[in-house]
Amino acid sequence: MREIIFDTETTGLDPRAGHRLVEIGCIELIDRRESGRTFHAYFHPERDMPAEAEAVHGLSIQFLSDKPLFAAKVDDLLEFLGDAPMVAHNAAFDFGFVNAELARAGRPALDMTRMCCTVQMARKLHPGAKHSLDALCTRYGIDRSHRVKHGALLDAELLAHLYIEMTGGRQIGLGLAAQAGGPQRAAVAAAPRPAEPARPFREPRPHAASAAELARHSEFVAALNQPLWHDSP
Repeated sequence: MREIIFDTETTGLDPRAGHRLVEIGCIELIDRRESGRTFHAYFHPERDMPAEAEAVHGLSIQFLSDKPLFAAKVDDLLEFLGDAPMVAHNAAFDFGFVNAELARAGRPALDMTRMCCTVQMARKLHPGAKHSLDALCTRYGIDRSHRVKHGALLDAELLAHLYIEMTGGRQIGLGLAAQAGGPQRAAVAAAPRPAEPARPFREPRPHAASAAELARHSEFVAALNQPLWHDSP
């Protein structure tokens, strides 16, 4: 089964107010394991970057000034997404921004039936608890110490670990340990099993019945009144 875990960064909270998508990061899962294929891109937002948004993700308009427009990368993105289910944290937010950019590029919107929201999953699994990505990573023992600011690809990688744990898939230490050479990979490893203490060797004990025990058993059986094994078949 192919699934896409993804996250976005934006200039604000509402595409209807003119806010734009500036980063997207996607992770491909095959049968609940990372395949190694990813899609990551920054986009020029064609507007300013509010200070409060930059404080969250650290992407300045100066950094984004030479990045392509969304329309220039839309074909690559759609090819990567294919028709797979798409998983995001607070997915309605991410789908809203991606669909707004697709509309600007003259492309059909993503079908909302493809959407899987890990916030909604967390509310069912842990009612009354905190459901932020940070809080859930702490709950499931996922290392996020390298997460200083939000980043679409980094957050998608953390979410991939979280999604697998929340769906009862593979254990983190078996399928999702950090890969060498990836500075943004989530450093997750299975805890080593403690060594079992040495046990002294004991000679096997005899279990055969003694002559006296056999005799008492015969007397007991002879005294039974209409035992079942005497019934005719």
